[in-house]
Amino acid sequence: MKVRHLVTAATTLCIGTAAFAGPQCTEAPKSSWLTEDVMKQKIATDGYTIDKFKVTSGNCYEIYGKDKEGKKAEVYFNPVDGSVVKAKQG
Repeated sequence: MKVRHLVTAATTLCIGTAAFAGPQCTEAPKSSWLTEDVMKQKIATDGYTIDKFKVTSGNCYEIYGKDKEGKKAEVYFNPVDGSVVKAKQG
């Protein structure tokens, strides 16, 4: 009986963790991605200020920074074409 409860608890914990994961941006090989330098330049041209830049487990370029109005922004970009996949501002 105790084992069943542990399995249920572990399954619930894993499902709950997945809900907080970021988006999946691409399945394309990294050789087809824009370089980080090119992407950072595109992001700046689009009006964002970058405080933190990273590659996510979902194959996205993600930034924490500010948008062109100076509001905090967390944005996920498709690394192949630079398009915005998901953005949170405020």
